[in-house]
Amino acid sequence: MDKIDNLDKKILSILSKNARIPFKDVAAECGVSRAAIHQRVQHLMSNGIITGSGFDVNPKSLGYSTCTYVGLNLERGSMYKEVVERLANIPEVVECHFTTGPYTMLVKLYARDNEQLMDLLNNQLQGIPGVVSTETLISLEQSIKREIPVATELK
Repeated sequence: MDKIDNLDKKILSILSKNARIPFKDVAAECGVSRAAIHQRVQHLMSNGIITGSGFDVNPKSLGYSTCTYVGLNLERGSMYKEVVERLANIPEVVECHFTTGPYTMLVKLYARDNEQLMDLLNNQLQGIPGVVSTETLISLEQSIKREIPVATELK
């Protein structure tokens, strides 16, 4: 990965707060041309520093009222890739992490209600070969959601 300079950091800081901001506004804030911003953003994307852009959809607006984190323990850690392939086929699973600590994996999923959550746990997650146990944590409220801060030296 290429090293990023202060201008790149300033661009990242601005875009992480509002990915829809026009490049002309980013350019004005950074004191460079719009073409320079476009070129820098393309470079940041091609080097994997910016990994995407999009909209956050509120799951509740689609009827998913329950956000749940599920710790999975596997028979063997080496089964991780096969389990991930199976989890990828469950649309309600929105994140999956291979972790240290009490679980082999941590999964974030959304369910419409407790009945669907029970089905997801009992009939889908626990039915995956290699999953030996699960522990479920229901999120009552998301209090903070943000991107990692980008420290800049430009003002």
